[in-house]
Formats: sequence, structure tokens, C-alpha cells
Amino acid sequence: MDFKINLTYVITIDGYIELEKYRYLYFVVICAVYVMILCCNFTIVLIVVFQKNLHQPMYIFIAALLLNSVLCSTVIYPKLLIDFLSEKQIITYSACLFQYFMFYSLCGSEMLLLLVMACDRYVSICKPLYYQTIMSNNTVSILLAFAWLTPATHVSVVVVLSIFDKLCNLTLIGVFCNSSMKYLYCVSSTVISIYVVIVLFVIVLLPLLIIFFTYAKIIAVAYQSGGDVKRKAAQTCLPHLLVLISFTCLCSFDVVIVGLGFDFPKTVHVVMTLQMIIYQPLFNPIIYGLKMKDIYKELERLLCTVKND
Repeated sequence: MDFKINLTYVITIDGYIELEKYRYLYFVVICAVYVMILCCNFTIVLIVVFQKNLHQPMYIFIAALLLNSVLCSTVIYPKLLIDFLSEKQIITYSACLFQYFMFYSLCGSEMLLLLVMACDRYVSICKPLYYQTIMSNNTVSILLAFAWLTPATHVSVVVVLSIFDKLCNLTLIGVFCNSSMKYLYCVSSTVISIYVVIVLFVIVLLPLLIIFFTYAKIIAVAYQSGGDVKRKAAQTCLPHLLVLISFTCLCSFDVVIVGLGFDFPKTVHVVMTLQMIIYQPLFNPIIYGLKMKDIYKELERLLCTVKND
């Protein structure tokens, strides 16, 4: 009985600043950002899908990463837009858990996709003779499944364990259901805390170490090789590194928000939270669109076609 009632609790979202005064401004800005995210990411994804010369593992992984950004944004933005125009900013506990699950599953997938992309570049540059054999269509499919299913499995365990914890606070300090949910519970679960640390190590820290080690090997091989290898490494690895650094910095925001909790000023809390959901989904397609030579050529050709029409 308590289990069913627990999921029907209504949680008040209390992270907005002067919403009554700026609700329409917030709505217009966030709606415009969401449309930009959809247009920018889908443009690159569709270019990869329809251009046969881009049907290579590197570009498939880029398309997967950008699609992942669209999914993550769609988990957050529609609810934000509804809240801006609603008298009460509320969400059911079950919907909040679902949003939490989707957000962190997709964030974990982004990190693992970056890991997969680093491994792809390592094989391409350090073992070019074996690239076609290693990075076969089956391998690409397995790596994509690994990147999307592994975080979902781990985060689902956290969500299931959280359901059995008692709620003592029904006010969420934030604009969507992220790690700030831990302050809704009467007592922080030791089991969940330990498991979250394990998940962070498996999905974030360990992949990060592997990525840096991989790029260190790529840099070493490129430095010892000729100009073509150096140029290839610079052209294909630099965008991945920029996206990785950006994503890692934004992930640290979430850790800081949880660590400081309610002592965090609301204005700074909202700004840091919005950084996580605005910056990265727009940054990724811009970086890959401008820095990846083949994608840039196709994008330029598309723009010229649209302009002539």
C-alpha cells in the first residue's frame, strides 16, 4: 500500500527565479533553444544518414552522440515549457523518477559514446591495417548497444532502490528531477550512496581514464609518424577532445550541486543546472559541423543548395 501511495506523491518544483514576472520570457528563450537543439543536431544526423560516404564508424558514432543529445533535451525541455505557463510547477513522484532515470541514463550514454569514439580513433590511427576488420558493422552495433544499455541498467537499479525510501520533503530545489532528488528523502540510503559511487566510477571515471590513455597513445603514435598521420589525428581527434572536456566540466556542475545542497544560492543553482542542459546539446553539433572536414563539406553543400533554391 505504501509503495503505491509513494509513487503518487506530488512534488513541487521550486527552482525558478521570479517566474511570475518572467514566465513568457523564459518560455520564448527555452523554446528557441530547444528548436535550435533539434535543428542543429538533426541536420548533422540526417547528413550522416543520407550521405553514403559518411557511412563509416566514426560518423555513425557522431550521429549517435547527437541523437543522444536530442533525446536528453526532450526529456527536459517539454516539461520546462509546460512549467513556465502553469500556475503550479509540480510533477508526480513517478514522473520525477522517470525523468531522473532518462536524464542520467542518457548522460552516461554520452560518456560511453565518447569512450567508443576514442577507441575508434585509436584503431584507425594506431592500427590502420586492422581497422576494417575490427570496426565491422557487428562491432559498431555492439558498441552502440553497450553505450546505451549499460548506463540504463545501472541507473535503473538506483531508481528501484529509491522507490522504497521514505519521502519527508516534497519540494525539489531545481528545475527538473536530477541528483537534487536526494534531499527529498528522510534519510540518505547508505546502499544507494555506495552504489552511486560505483556507478560513477564505472560509467564516468573509468571511461575518462581510458579515453585519456587512448588519446595519449594516439598523440604518441602521431608524433612518431609522418605528417599525414599527424594531420589525421588533429582533424578527427580534436573535436572529440573538445566535446569530452566540455562534457566533463558540465558533469562536475552536477556533483557540486549535490555536494552543496540547499546551501547553494538559488540563482547560481539554476544557472549551473541550465548550463548542463543548454550548452552541451548546442556545442556538440557546432563542433562536429565545423571541425569535421567531411561533415563541414556536406553541410556547406546543403546550405548552398538551400540558398540557390
